[in-house]
Amino acid sequence: MASDVGIVICTRNRCAGLLATLDLLRALPGRPPIAVVDNGSTDRTVDAVRSDHPDVALIALDRNLGTGARNLGVDALDTPLVAFADDDSAWADDAFDRAFDLFDRHPRLALLAACVLTGRDLRLDPVCRAMAGSPLPRAPDLPGPSVLGFLACGAIVRRSAFVAVGGFETRFGIGGEEQLLAIDLAAAGWGLAYVPEVIAYHWPMPGGRDPALRRRVQARNQLWTSWLRRRPATALATTRRLLSEAARDTVSRDALVEAMRGLPWVLRQRRAVPRALERQLEMLD
Repeated sequence: MASDVGIVICTRNRCAGLLATLDLLRALPGRPPIAVVDNGSTDRTVDAVRSDHPDVALIALDRNLGTGARNLGVDALDTPLVAFADDDSAWADDAFDRAFDLFDRHPRLALLAACVLTGRDLRLDPVCRAMAGSPLPRAPDLPGPSVLGFLACGAIVRRSAFVAVGGFETRFGIGGEEQLLAIDLAAAGWGLAYVPEVIAYHWPMPGGRDPALRRRVQARNQLWTSWLRRRPATALATTRRLLSEAARDTVSRDALVEAMRGLPWVLRQRRAVPRALERQLEMLD
């Protein structure tokens, strides 16, 4: 049932958008519990949420934990399923009832990647189009195409599986953080599936984001993910690719420098995936 799904939002300095999002989410059938984790906002976000939505579980941080804030939100909820939302996204009225039924009927399902419709004209997000055409073998015990990636604002997770693998990696910040979690869930034996019948909406807000910063974080995280989980040959190929880009692109060069600074941590945390999973990742490469 929808009441078995909680919602986690992490946000920073986007008060107006967050309040509009909370209005939409509070209107969902069953009034699902919501946890908002504020990543050290310097605007009026914290006070506004307390005033306008006192029934929302609010965790106000004094620093920016990036995607790690979502882990704190999951900890604050006790629902068996958790849906993620951004401060500019929402879920369809029937999404959680559909999701609960699918998780109930597919016990190996750890993450449901929903169909994300974007903008005022509700265009299908290109990532969803790619997931719909996933080249991975279709698992008979999953409700849709098998995937090894997802959009965080359109994902619903089985809480027990999410917690068991450690959730999102805090060091990754925001940008390309989904792949490592997807890999870790799959390596633990869980299934991830794209289910277009479950709908999420995303209305990206203009401005307020630094595209160069986003690209740098994504490139760094892709390299870290490769170093952390992929076989040496693949990790080396990913490194060479970024090195080549760094020779002519400042953003790529900065990403490489940041990645190298984290190398001691990566070496301590490296855990190569099973060969069967590596073969699936190679299909996606």
